[in-house]
Amino acid sequence: MTKYIFMTGGVVSSLGKGLTCASIAMLLESRGLKVALLKLDPYLNVDPGTMSPFQHGEVYVTDDGAETDLDLGHYYRFTNSPLSRSSNATTGQIYDTVIKRERRGDYLGKTVQVIPHVTDEIKQRIFACAEQKQGTDVVIVEIGGSIGDIESLPFMEAIRQFRHEHSRDCINIHLTYVPYLKAAGEVKTKPTQHSVQLLRSIGIIPDMILCRCEHTLSEEIKDKISLFCSVPKESVIDEPDVQFSIYEVPVNLHGQNADEKICTMLGLSTAKPDLTAWNEMLNKMRKPLGKVVIGIVGKYLEHQDSYKSVFEALHHGALANHVELEIRRFESDKVLDGSDVGESLSGCDGYLIPGGFGERGWMGKIMTAKHCREKKIPYLGLCLGMQVMCVEFGRHALGLVDANSTEMDPATPHPVISLLSEQKGIATLGGTMRLGSYTCQIRPGTKARVAYNKELIAERHRHRWEFNTSYKDRYEKQGLIFSGVLHNGQLCEIAEIVDHPWMVGVQYHPEFQSKPSAPHPLFRDFIKAAIEQRKQRI
Repeated sequence: MTKYIFMTGGVVSSLGKGLTCASIAMLLESRGLKVALLKLDPYLNVDPGTMSPFQHGEVYVTDDGAETDLDLGHYYRFTNSPLSRSSNATTGQIYDTVIKRERRGDYLGKTVQVIPHVTDEIKQRIFACAEQKQGTDVVIVEIGGSIGDIESLPFMEAIRQFRHEHSRDCINIHLTYVPYLKAAGEVKTKPTQHSVQLLRSIGIIPDMILCRCEHTLSEEIKDKISLFCSVPKESVIDEPDVQFSIYEVPVNLHGQNADEKICTMLGLSTAKPDLTAWNEMLNKMRKPLGKVVIGIVGKYLEHQDSYKSVFEALHHGALANHVELEIRRFESDKVLDGSDVGESLSGCDGYLIPGGFGERGWMGKIMTAKHCREKKIPYLGLCLGMQVMCVEFGRHALGLVDANSTEMDPATPHPVISLLSEQKGIATLGGTMRLGSYTCQIRPGTKARVAYNKELIAERHRHRWEFNTSYKDRYEKQGLIFSGVLHNGQLCEIAEIVDHPWMVGVQYHPEFQSKPSAPHPLFRDFIKAAIEQRKQRI
């Protein structure tokens, strides 16, 4: 019988429910259990694909082409959980499904209501997540938002019903905030008490309370939370800010026996967890043998989570090379503010241009690529970053002065980047790109082949524009080769400059498949090239 853990949050948002769910899942997997994770998002968007990164952070893409919440990136990096479109559900998706059924007459004339029709659909999504993989032992369900949000009430009611119907197979964990008031010099439990009181008022009784805090909580504070929230003291777990890395979170939870208590409450008999490899990875992080500085040139850098997977993949690449990573952020629309691009971008050992859409900052990115190409500085372009690299090369190496992407200039005389043929005529935006995993064939003797060390790879895509293959021969004759193409197809997937230490652009998003335990080969080799650049620079 599959067991279910429901994770709710209180007091404020951004407490780290996704990281906590991923950490618990990692600990349960270390005990030999098969775990699936589901994120329930209360917004009315069908998915985050049309949302601004300033609003929502990055869009994480799964192999089957679902545009999902960024927390699925945490799930991937911490666990081996199956991730697909069944791993994320939104209010928009739920209501869309229910309304379509009503229009077809599936409800046989009944009045369609939140209860039971919407809540039943939510429960079906929970079961669907469990069925992704045969033999799933535990499903961890994270409910987005905070207790008291009006839009999350249908999800709360659904998990209340689920617990009522499967009482022996479920537990509720509530993640809450325990602030320290500097002026008073005191830790305050009242916000947690009110949060739990509100949770209980809608019929959900927490079995465990996780307390996000700045520092470890005293026994006195835990006693108080236990008493006023009617939770056993041993089930009050503090989750203080980590000192070094987010990958410390599972170790901290394990240190308080959180995973053992969860298994006991669910009646799961497991082996003892083996965290040896995880602790070795953390020790390697703590004892770097050098340092590397990477500049990211993008236009969403004001939001911490806009490039979350990119930041993490860079850290994984640094870990693979046993060095400390410093990331410097450059707003692409300000790169040209100074008199010299080199001065604006000085001090870095390599530069990365991530994916994105729109014209803002376009010229700043092009001049960044030009600077890297001419000065022989390592460069990694992701999705739009590859397109930037191709446009720059066309303008300044091939003499195609007006080369451009039709996204930026539909009337350009040299559309070296053009709209995918299947995208023409599409009016809606959501879910209409080339999405999900596609197989790429890599040419021998190239930097990409050295990195991957195999001919066929599978990577995840999210784009509408591509390199115009009618320009391919002209580019390759001048030294920009396409070392990877769509398997059994013509689309250009990987570009690299031949006469350059390491300048590579990819049309896909390799950051989505990087883990601390398995750094992505492109990020690993990019950091390696940047280390060599640093040795020469210093």
